[in-house]
Amino acid sequence: MKKFLPLLILFFLLTITSCSKEEIEEPEIESYYELLTDYEKEIVSYFEDVALGFEFGNSSRITRKWAQPMKIFVGGEPSTALEEELHKITTEINGLATDGFQIEIVTDTLQSNYYIFLGSGQDYASIFPEIKEYIESNWGLFTVYYNGNNNFYKGNMYVDLYRTTSLEAKKHLLREELTQSLGLARDSELYEESIFQLKWTTITQYSNIDRELIQLLYHPEMRPGLNSRDVKEVLAKILLE
Repeated sequence: MKKFLPLLILFFLLTITSCSKEEIEEPEIESYYELLTDYEKEIVSYFEDVALGFEFGNSSRITRKWAQPMKIFVGGEPSTALEEELHKITTEINGLATDGFQIEIVTDTLQSNYYIFLGSGQDYASIFPEIKEYIESNWGLFTVYYNGNNNFYKGNMYVDLYRTTSLEAKKHLLREELTQSLGLARDSELYEESIFQLKWTTITQYSNIDRELIQLLYHPEMRPGLNSRDVKEVLAKILLE
């Protein structure tokens, strides 16, 4: 019996050593989301509201974005005021994107992958007949197309210049439809000052939380194809940086 004693002692020591190591190990973080402040959690919740899916159609509720530059051609009846506003909006968006995405306004339709039509709904529908059923109830509208990687590769939008009588309303629709074409495609009842507000407004500038959403979608670590569960952790990591 005595000759087994050293082995028993050695086994006992190894067991104690193993338990000691486990006791001093740092516990794993279950979710980066739990480390966020209340305001940061509001940003994540609003992102999920606005950036997952579309208002129309049956597309899955996941992230989608442009992986190539958006090259805009403007058609219809553009005015100097709306052209200036478009330059202002695109400059703001370009300043918020940090993943290489940029918007460029081009004068040759063959170089474009995004068409902005400024005019009547009927004339817009004559160019894009697939959206005819939505014209009656929408003074502004956008359509985007995405590939198998959930990246947008072309799109179009319009602002009705006849049913919207004020310049502020036209500027609002221009900003809203273009911004939603980035992949922030859904309206929300939250935040009255937001460009994504569901109720009718004539807001012509981004709120702070609007800027946050654009920055987060066009951040190098934000990938297309993420569902609600996955997007929470990615957003949390970005915000904690």
